[in-house]
Parts: sequence; C-alpha cells; structure tokens
Amino acid sequence: MNKINPKKLLNSKWTAVTPVNKEKHFIISDLEFDEEGIVVACCIEPVMSKRPTPINWLDLKDDNRWLQGWK
Repeated sequence: MNKINPKKLLNSKWTAVTPVNKEKHFIISDLEFDEEGIVVACCIEPVMSKRPTPINWLDLKDDNRWLQGWK
C-alpha cells in the first residue's frame, strides 16, 4: 500500500505496474480540493502523450497497479 500525502500529490511521478498503450510513466497534472482540503478531482497524464485523464487519487494507493516514482 502506497502512502500518499494529498498536499504533495501535484506533480508527483508514478509508474504503472501494467503499462497501457506502451505508456508506463505518469505525472499528476491537476488537483482540485474542496473547502476542507479534501481532494475532489485528480488528473494523471502519461509523460509521452500528455493526454490528461481523470483518476480517483485513492487508486494510487494500490501498489499492485501503481508504484511511486519512475521505475
């Protein structure tokens, strides 16, 4: 289980355990917080194609799908 601090999530780097479309390195490009500081929206984009995709940021905690940093 990856430990994630939502305040440090923006611009963090991630590696997909199972690459999709030959893309495995990603960066968190956009975050939205509510008034209480809770993440309400998160976008991740592959380094190669730069196509932003909405993602549930809690999915990043699953180390069977995501690894912190670029491996």
